[in-house]
Amino acid sequence: MPFSLTPKDQSFYPLFTASAENLVAATDVLSDFIHDHARREELAARLRELEHAGDQSTHAIFRQLNSSFVTPFDREDIYKLASDLDDVMDFVEAAADLVVLTGLGTLPAEMSQQTALLQRAAQTTAEAMPRLRTMKDLSEYWIEVNRIENEADKLYRRLLSRLYSGEFDALEILKLKEVADQLEEAADAFEHVANVVETITVKES
Repeated sequence: MPFSLTPKDQSFYPLFTASAENLVAATDVLSDFIHDHARREELAARLRELEHAGDQSTHAIFRQLNSSFVTPFDREDIYKLASDLDDVMDFVEAAADLVVLTGLGTLPAEMSQQTALLQRAAQTTAEAMPRLRTMKDLSEYWIEVNRIENEADKLYRRLLSRLYSGEFDALEILKLKEVADQLEEAADAFEHVANVVETITVKES
């Protein structure tokens, strides 16, 4: 094994994994939130806690980045990966917050389906993060997340079509579209994470 006087900082891998696992917890809570009207305030508060935990993970990565002499891959990619993971959390929390703030009741079935796709993207991402250490078997991850995001796009368009079908009144359309937009942004952000991982892998290959 080659010896290096300046070994690469290995502490980023568990930090990225923790950040991704936080997204698994958040999308699971969001699924409960969508279905359980009676507990929405409680579950929204739980999502705010997870969003705060996500912020702490992101700041920990940034602090480590500023203090590390040799990083495992490009600094800008570390920054981008941390930021994109944080973006997912922000969009998930914002979706739930908007439901509570606007007093929405039963949500369209498509939003439950959107959330299920986010759960799959979160689980796939969390399983991939530890593999950054070896850069092996990651192509299946970004291919799957891209596929999920494409499915989310189609679902979002179906939901918009339903919103404008005459089934909902004008004010409800505005409220529901705001929530749908946040869920779609979360799916996009998962794809951004996957794209960064693909970029890192290509650079390191």
